[in-house]
Amino acid sequence: MKFRRKSAEAPVEVTPDDGSDDLATDEVAPVDAATGPWDIDDVDDLDAVERVDLGSLVLTPIDGLEVRLQVDESSDRVQSVLHAGPEGAVELRAFAAPRNGDLWDEVRPRIAAEYAQRGGTATEREGRYGTELDCQITVRTEDGRTATQPSRVIGINGPRWMLRATFLGRPAVEPETVGPWDTAVEATVVRRGAQAMPVGAELPLTMPPRDRLVRRGS
Repeated sequence: MKFRRKSAEAPVEVTPDDGSDDLATDEVAPVDAATGPWDIDDVDDLDAVERVDLGSLVLTPIDGLEVRLQVDESSDRVQSVLHAGPEGAVELRAFAAPRNGDLWDEVRPRIAAEYAQRGGTATEREGRYGTELDCQITVRTEDGRTATQPSRVIGINGPRWMLRATFLGRPAVEPETVGPWDTAVEATVVRRGAQAMPVGAELPLTMPPRDRLVRRGS
């Protein structure tokens, strides 16, 4: 797992508690999670497999993918989390939702409007998770040219939470192909917590315990 900070210091990685080498995705068996994502109250064997606890999201490393975090150095606040591989990635975010509501139906038009305001498009389509957004936006590359960046956004309603997953790269342009990014979504555990939160507020992510971190390259 890689932690990317805003400063130029070396990435930070997670290590298993047993004192072995850094947790690498090629050492973790593929996960069979055909019915996830899960609410934490529905997971009886949370410690039965290697997981990374980020507070509102508890992730399972997936073979072929690497968990990457963007961390604000001043506060150690986790700003984003992705399962990333050579061909694509999926970003995960969780939000507070009403107990029996459908937050995804409410926020989907807002996401489409945001893309339109930025000069892009967001078209609804039916996928394996229900109605999703097929998005396109123009971006500027490092060499100064413009290119079209595709993404695919899904929303999954849970008990008092909604998990939003944004697929980038191959899983965005091949929505019918089930790959490790889908397994990563299905293996996700969401911890809503009992605290009162406004509907639509993003559930906070936290750094794993310090005793599971090592610094490389220093």
